[in-house]
Amino acid sequence: MQGYATYQTMMGMRLSDLRFLLAWLLPLSLMHGLLTNPQVAWIITLIFWVSIALLDAFLPGGKSSPAALKSDANLWFFSWILRVYVLLQLVLLGIGAYVVAQADWPTALGVAFSVGYVTGSLGITFAHELGHSKSKIDRFCGWVLMTTVCYGHFMVEHYRGHHPRAATFEDAASARYGETLYRFLPRTLWGSFISGWRLEAARIKQMKSSWLNSPLLWSTIASLSIINAIAGVFIASIATKLIAYFVLQSIVAFMLLEIVNYIEHYGLQRKFLENSQNSTQNKRREPFGMMHAWNADHVVTNSMLANLQRHSDHHMHAYKPYPTLEPLPGPQLPTGYAGCLILAMVPPLWFKVMHKRLERLAS
Repeated sequence: MQGYATYQTMMGMRLSDLRFLLAWLLPLSLMHGLLTNPQVAWIITLIFWVSIALLDAFLPGGKSSPAALKSDANLWFFSWILRVYVLLQLVLLGIGAYVVAQADWPTALGVAFSVGYVTGSLGITFAHELGHSKSKIDRFCGWVLMTTVCYGHFMVEHYRGHHPRAATFEDAASARYGETLYRFLPRTLWGSFISGWRLEAARIKQMKSSWLNSPLLWSTIASLSIINAIAGVFIASIATKLIAYFVLQSIVAFMLLEIVNYIEHYGLQRKFLENSQNSTQNKRREPFGMMHAWNADHVVTNSMLANLQRHSDHHMHAYKPYPTLEPLPGPQLPTGYAGCLILAMVPPLWFKVMHKRLERLAS
């Protein structure tokens, strides 16, 4: 055993690092379900959601994930976990389309919700991580994933909008104190869309470039082209179901993203610096710190979502690869994201739980 431990140390790998492969289990399970019994495949995603929420809440020792990776020697392994997932998602979308083309409408809708749960919970999370990479291949993979859910502007707005403005009123993706999820969603959906396109227009103007060099434009064209191709290739009855499937899974996916955004910075605000200018418009905010994001270190969700719940460290060090993120002692969520999604959907319950935590932070 001592020799094996020494070998692990030399290789920079730990057995616990393999936990990130768990993320592949969800799309693979859904693929199997779609091909064997598509009428009830939606139950697979429901089981995953509930199971993760319960494990986060009650698994002995499950509220603490393994320590951050200290060595950079095997970062290629963690990068390939995300890259291989891109292929899994494309195959899943294809299998879903194959099933929907032959299914009745109730089954087609169930497939769309199931696939959207995967493309939202995993696909967008991994696109987010890939987009933070300095590798052009990784960033391209991120664009591919966001194109498949018709949300390409995220790849601009998140990095150039949300990160500089997080935990301020200027950020469309940061929820304010007392704001319900249902008031937040229309604000963030519209605000993030407008912000993404404005930021891209500003970049093109600054670079004296052309819109033909805009990945956002080509991502949008690609998303629309998928819909047009479906309409042009298939007969009307099948095309209608396939378009509904593609659009609905996209909506489910980016709605999951925005609910998670609601959770991540709810009620937290960066203060204005005392020595900044008097005009509110010109005042500077304090730098983003560990107190400006909600965190959770529950091992099951962190393993599935690439340590996304170590959110303070992610914002403070945006280019850190996900296995190297640290569990900082910032604001802590009552449970993992899977359970918080349920809490957030019931505003009185969400406020009761979260406002107590905000009061303790302020005292």
